[in-house]
Amino acid sequence: MLQIRFVDSELKKWAIAQRRHFHMHPELSGQEHNTSQYVKEKLSEFGIPLDARFSAPNVIGFLKGTEGHKTIALRADMDALPLNEEGDKPYLSTVPGVMHACGHDGHTAILLSVAKWMSSNQHLIKNNIIFIFQSSEEASPSGAQKLVQEGVLENVDEIYGIHLMSNLELGKIGFPTGPAKASCNDFDIIIKGKGGHGGVPQDTVDPIYIASHLIQAFQSIVSRNLNPLHAGVISFGGMQAGNSYNVIPSEVRLQGTIRAMTFEAAEMMQQKTAGLTEAICASFGAKGNYTFIEGTPPLYNHPEACEFAKGVIETTFGEGVFTPMDPELGAEDFAYYLQEKFGAFIHVGMKSEKSQYPHHHPKFDIDEESIPAAIELMIQLALNA
Repeated sequence: MLQIRFVDSELKKWAIAQRRHFHMHPELSGQEHNTSQYVKEKLSEFGIPLDARFSAPNVIGFLKGTEGHKTIALRADMDALPLNEEGDKPYLSTVPGVMHACGHDGHTAILLSVAKWMSSNQHLIKNNIIFIFQSSEEASPSGAQKLVQEGVLENVDEIYGIHLMSNLELGKIGFPTGPAKASCNDFDIIIKGKGGHGGVPQDTVDPIYIASHLIQAFQSIVSRNLNPLHAGVISFGGMQAGNSYNVIPSEVRLQGTIRAMTFEAAEMMQQKTAGLTEAICASFGAKGNYTFIEGTPPLYNHPEACEFAKGVIETTFGEGVFTPMDPELGAEDFAYYLQEKFGAFIHVGMKSEKSQYPHHHPKFDIDEESIPAAIELMIQLALNA
């Protein structure tokens, strides 16, 4: 059993009720207007001023500390996913085709509960606190990127975020130190050749054949250009080409993703994929149109912030709770905040029978027993920063 100091049974009950409310009323990226309105109403009830300078549906609250020498930002993401929820729990999504399948309903409820506790215990809050309720974590362009561009971190000294994780045991809290999550960039390629009859290929410039060379060549970037000590992957997820047995099409479209753990690798992989597209297509007499779709950068957990967070976890919850974790090639737009400011992104475990399904699964659910620890963690990070 985790040691919990500040989160009593009443706050736990309130937090779970908020989480279920958000779960039943999910909204897609950029459309979280009812969610943001609900958050605004609660923050106003708590007496926490709202900062209206930032674009909707983001919600930014500010709590002035008793000393105010430092400003600590805490972030929660609010958006849901375009999935039909499956299951029979009493708080199923009421919105067809939309559900919280990644835990953002829990994150929003957790940060709202932190705000509620802090509003009632302002005498304990020495640092200024910025509450970031962010839109569009699941979308591109990223909601975090937009808020950073709008200046949300202008006066911030440190920033922390959490994610409830179904692949980390309930009762465990951890993170990778340094490189933690990959960049996520996509590409779209149109190969323009010359179509014709399948029986006379000599009269064509076959874009399907050219596409096969391109797919093979892209894998050489990972095996021969990427430093073997730096993780990265290039995967093709889409190919549209023709619809006949004996007609060579004039055009093929390829779609794929580039993941990298370092900024240097991400840039190199972009340049190489673009260069190979142009060169290989030209060598066969075709035209290759390459479009790069920028996503999120690599997420880098600052080592000093990780050391601080580890100390907070061990002091707050006792020995054996902190779990070092390996980097992973999933993406997270909290990376934009950590490009600008000192901080860390922390995983709170919730793996149990209730949360046995992975993130983005139609039967995904949160083990709500993880919520009090997440609230306690965010409070302690803010108090001790």
